Amino acid sequence: MPLLPLSLLTALTMVAFAGNSLLCRAALLEGAIDPASFTSLRLLSGALCLWLLVTLSPRLRQAPGARGSWPSALALFAYAAGFSFAYTQLSAASGALLLFGAVQASMIGYGLWRGERLNPRQWLGFALAITGLVGLLLPGLQQPPLIASLLMIGAGVAWGVYSLRGRGAGNPTRVTAGNFLRAVPLAALLSLVTLASARLDGHGALLAIASGALASGLGYALWYRVLPALKATQAATVQLSVPVIAALGGALLLGEAIDLRLLLASAAILGGIALVILSTRPAKSGLG
Repeated sequence: MPLLPLSLLTALTMVAFAGNSLLCRAALLEGAIDPASFTSLRLLSGALCLWLLVTLSPRLRQAPGARGSWPSALALFAYAAGFSFAYTQLSAASGALLLFGAVQASMIGYGLWRGERLNPRQWLGFALAITGLVGLLLPGLQQPPLIASLLMIGAGVAWGVYSLRGRGAGNPTRVTAGNFLRAVPLAALLSLVTLASARLDGHGALLAIASGALASGLGYALWYRVLPALKATQAATVQLSVPVIAALGGALLLGEAIDLRLLLASAAILGGIALVILSTRPAKSGLG
């Protein structure tokens, strides 16, 4: 892919990923929808969008391999539900930062558990990122709500599990479509259980559908389009922009403040993860 189209598509994908945080926060901040209904509409519209993409593409429709799985769908649902309920109290910026930090920390932690070794610079980066997460959650005047923060961290771990399960799973767009379809009844059950607190108007529904069909469905499809053209370190590094875009969008579109605590935590978390990702010395495996 030529450099300019690749750069534009990659930037558009990162905006879509950050858009999930902005759309969810906007919908819940305005009280236009409850978190369970947002989760259900997001997964349903995402499933329909991805199903259309697969159906209309002979290459995707006829590709061999898996079409999703229930364990992956459960991880996807846990991510989407935790994400929505967390954003009832978190700002777009702090939510995206906690989510991104938890995703990366869980995947790095899985690698360590599997016997991967980090060099000293990577250990420094990992420690710096964890310190940033802890610092963001320490009690203080600007501390984000603890329960909402834990929900977002749980959502990040669930997305990390989903990502790990998806490695080498065949055509990623078709697999993602299958997982979204399987997650829909789980979300419907959540909406049924929380029916007494349900609220939904047209504006809230539109925001949830935009999050599912555009920011999630088309966003993931775009990501899988550009991913083969990126090196692994490029793909990982470019995602560092997502919390930054979410913070800027929250400030410009939602009137959210960006305080010193968030800035310091962002620098520690994103800088630490960058150190881990960009380290050029190969890590040794504990398997020999």
